[in-house]
Amino acid sequence: MRFLVLILTSFALFSCTPKVQELGDVMIEKPSGYSVSITTDRLVSEIEAKGATVMARINHGAGGKKIGMDFGEVELLIFGNPKMGSPLMKQQKRIGLDLPLKILVWDENGQTMMGFNDPAKLGQWYGFDTQMPIFGKMRGVLEHVTREAGRTNAG
Repeated sequence: MRFLVLILTSFALFSCTPKVQELGDVMIEKPSGYSVSITTDRLVSEIEAKGATVMARINHGAGGKKIGMDFGEVELLIFGNPKMGSPLMKQQKRIGLDLPLKILVWDENGQTMMGFNDPAKLGQWYGFDTQMPIFGKMRGVLEHVTREAGRTNAG
């Protein structure tokens, strides 16, 4: 009997794990040819050029240094466009945990990296099957701004 209870308990625990684990890799990473600070500046310019609003620029590295912990340069941009996000929020308020959009910029052994969560996979997680075109547009913006911000030549 104990064995049966153990099996049923294990099944219940595994069936309650977050859906995000089912989605595989959610974060998309890209290199930049610039420093963390310059890459973040360039991202701000690209984001604003696309008509979105930068709501916050968080310097995680500076925060760490304030408490005596140096883990290098790490900056987070939080940005969005209410025309894209508001219809989603109206249908599923929980998506507010992942909106506005975010891009993380960090130094990894001398290479500046940019990363963002794939909006389409987050959309699946929140059950937005019919809204996938919106998530595709969000992904397009993220792809564009990271490509342009990390590009070291004009051509």
